[in-house]
Amino acid sequence: MSYKNVAYKIAILKALKEIHGPAGAARIRQQLLASGVKLQTRTVRFYLLQMDREGLTKPVSRRAGRQVTELGHGELQHANIIEKVGFVAARIDSLLYRMSYDLRATAGTIVTNLALIPKGFLVRAVEDMKPVFARRLGMGTRLAVAREGETLGATTVPAERVALGTVCNITTSGILLKHGIPVTSRFGGLMEMKEWKPVRLTALIEYSGTTLDPLELFIRARMTRVRDCARTGNGVIGVSFREVPAVAVPEVRRIKKEMERQGLDGILAIGNPNQPLFDIPVEEGRAGLIVNGGLNPVAALCEAHGEVQFQSLHEVEDVARFSEFHVLRDGLRG
Repeated sequence: MSYKNVAYKIAILKALKEIHGPAGAARIRQQLLASGVKLQTRTVRFYLLQMDREGLTKPVSRRAGRQVTELGHGELQHANIIEKVGFVAARIDSLLYRMSYDLRATAGTIVTNLALIPKGFLVRAVEDMKPVFARRLGMGTRLAVAREGETLGATTVPAERVALGTVCNITTSGILLKHGIPVTSRFGGLMEMKEWKPVRLTALIEYSGTTLDPLELFIRARMTRVRDCARTGNGVIGVSFREVPAVAVPEVRRIKKEMERQGLDGILAIGNPNQPLFDIPVEEGRAGLIVNGGLNPVAALCEAHGEVQFQSLHEVEDVARFSEFHVLRDGLRG
């Protein structure tokens, strides 16, 4: 059996589990789309028939659909064997390769994160995210909105939902790479902030040793305090730690200024060559970078309202789909 087939079956099992009850292929497909997995309904049915035979799922009734069996739950518990360690690092490399944004032309595709919210919650959500964008605690000042039936990245927005797209901080690496500056993604972490200034890193997870984006894990574990930071200057935000060649630091500083001008900034700190940055050592001939988490606006929503469905490292999307936050907000209020 191919890795792709196994991965799709695991995704379907996860979708069924998240639905919390029996469901048919159409409902499962909708859940898959919300998670960034794009399968046609007939393809979902094909896999379900296979999974019935393997004892992973079982029909409840023609009307209700299927549910996960005990064997299927066991398969989910061991899914980390299938979802190999290092998946996030490979996903980052894939997205960077496909990203095309040109800082000089101010056009092309960037890497995005995705959040799905009830459509009636859109205005409130934008208001809650306003302080985060105002204090530039995420990636720049741009936000994308897609409504029911529209597509953002790889996801078609399901019924009664609105999709919010934030700029993923991997976009910073992509822009630097387009200028000939290689970037090594080392850690996802949490940064303690005081008076809106970075003070110390409080948690780190290596990208090479996890199957999930560290920033996703921190948000789901309720370890961020982005909302407090945006309002008071004191809190904990998601960040990434990266390395660049030491000789490229002057060019990185120049690019940072241009990114700020284009509403795509997110570089929080640039280290000195061959010197630790916030007590994290770098390799010889390298310098450290701290980049804001592009999910920080979504983290603020989670902190205020509980669970929000979201996915980091979602897809590449044309930058033209993104509006300046204040313009989008004024349009919704009008």
